[in-house]
Amino acid sequence: MAQASTKDGAPRTTAQIEADIAQARERLASTLDELAMRVHPATVVAQTKARVLGAVEQKAGRAYVAASGALEQAKAGFVDAKGRPRPDRVVPAVLVGTGVLLLVAAARRRRRG
Repeated sequence: MAQASTKDGAPRTTAQIEADIAQARERLASTLDELAMRVHPATVVAQTKARVLGAVEQKAGRAYVAASGALEQAKAGFVDAKGRPRPDRVVPAVLVGTGVLLLVAAARRRRRG
């Protein structure tokens, strides 16, 4: 069996070999601890929760942007370039809304009475 040697070519001592083994054990123990943390159920749950929350927040942000855009687009249909209400569009919309509310109220009264 060939003897291990140091950089300068001298054979390694028993103490050097034992020190190398101790260092290797420490590195292995550290690696095992890290792996145990990665696969621990609490860690997996926390990582999954963080990914889900991130996805939900991203989708909520997109929905907010889309809703804001739709609201601005709807608003643009009822105001002119200077931001003043356009009676030719506001009045019919109010009348339609009022009619819908009256129909809903009448339908509820029929169900109850």
